[in-house]
Amino acid sequence: MTTHGPVLPVWTCGGCDLPWPCPTRRRELRAEYDRAPVSLAIYMGSYLVWAAEDLVWLPAGTLHRRFVGWVR
Repeated sequence: MTTHGPVLPVWTCGGCDLPWPCPTRRRELRAEYDRAPVSLAIYMGSYLVWAAEDLVWLPAGTLHRRFVGWVR
């Protein structure tokens, strides 16, 4: 299990204190969902919805880029 999980409700990384998902967690997720990019997008979309409830001061575009914009 990774140490790079989200620290709620501030959504920082528990492993490196960067905004979650941090670069390390993104790499881990890309490897984990290598053959299932649509599943990764759905998974991260659910985190986007969850984070939007806590991070109400961040613009929607910023949240989108942070949680699903990197998923290809």
